[in-house]
Amino acid sequence: MKALCFPSCRRLLPVLLACLALLLTLPALAQEGPTPDPAPQPQVLIPSPPQLAASSWILMDADSGRVLAEHNADERLPPASLTKLMTAYLVERELDRGNIAMDDTIPVSENAWRTGGSKMFIEVGERVSIRDLLYGIIIQSGNDASVAVAEHLAGGEAPFADLMNQHADRLGLTNTSFRNATGLPAEDHYSSARDLALLSRHIIQDYPEHYRIYAEKYFTYADIRQPNRNRLLWRDPSVDGLKTGHTEAAGYCLVASAKRDEMRLISVVMGTSSEEARAQETQKLLSYGFRYFETLKLYDRGSVLDTPRIWGGQSNQLRVGVDRDVVMTVPRSRNQELTAALEVQQDIEAPVSQGQRVGTLEVRLGEEVVGEQPLVALEAIEEGGFFKKLIDQVQRFFSNLIGDWLG
Repeated sequence: MKALCFPSCRRLLPVLLACLALLLTLPALAQEGPTPDPAPQPQVLIPSPPQLAASSWILMDADSGRVLAEHNADERLPPASLTKLMTAYLVERELDRGNIAMDDTIPVSENAWRTGGSKMFIEVGERVSIRDLLYGIIIQSGNDASVAVAEHLAGGEAPFADLMNQHADRLGLTNTSFRNATGLPAEDHYSSARDLALLSRHIIQDYPEHYRIYAEKYFTYADIRQPNRNRLLWRDPSVDGLKTGHTEAAGYCLVASAKRDEMRLISVVMGTSSEEARAQETQKLLSYGFRYFETLKLYDRGSVLDTPRIWGGQSNQLRVGVDRDVVMTVPRSRNQELTAALEVQQDIEAPVSQGQRVGTLEVRLGEEVVGEQPLVALEAIEEGGFFKKLIDQVQRFFSNLIGDWLG
């Protein structure tokens, strides 16, 4: 075993000569005068968010989840037909899991046919495809279609509402309670702007193959052509969803999403006075977000950010990174202020499984922490053999000893 020793005087000679050369240059540096301060960066001015003629609203970036503007976003309010976002989400989930298929047909009960309010106009006893019912829920806001799928998926509207609430809990919707699949007025049936934005984010990200339905302007069933009630689909080509709602208690509500370049925003406006008001107030929010903010991808999923030493494994290094894209939403022109820091677990021992958390990625905008994401093992490292582990134990002992001595 090689002994530890201090460096000899001969090895120090080049260092001493370098220090002497530096001392000789000091008078010249002093004559040059003080180093000028760096040019000040232009101040980025972000106005206050617009104030809307609505009871509650929120503006959220769909990728980063950052909230850009909000007002009474956690207030529990009647959601009207915005309820159908959850109804459609559960249909999409069952489609994705293979439990149902778009071409499946289901019978229409008298109960579904009799449901009041907005209709898809399905008839008692006829068989309707899941595809048509999903389009009818999203585009035509069909209460009859919503009850039909609730009965098919859960045996009735009450057990389907229970299922809706279970998924609301799973998705972290803390101010939401459903009592039916339609949004027709019911006691203890409520949601909030924030919860509806979070639900919409899941619709967009979890089942993108079905999200295109929300952009459809018309749907025809039984020779009845009905328009999508989201007026922004005609006014703004960047808007491609999601859902409108209206009852006397809820007022006029709109959940919208728009994508410009690589940035997608979700807005929720609740409790406006008219169809036109909900469209105009939503447009104000979206314009504010796109004008003053940008969303940046910092790291791709699977990017290797560090390769720390791993002890007792078949390999000496572990590839560490992120298991999903790292995106941040920041005020425009402040992206140069973003910094990232890694905090990696010390003394990592094998075995390590792929996806195991081994640290944290922290992102700052200036002095403000704007995001944290787990650092995970991008590969599995199995234990090494007896002699490999023995050698690593010796190396680890002396590595920690030197670290303590230097520290």
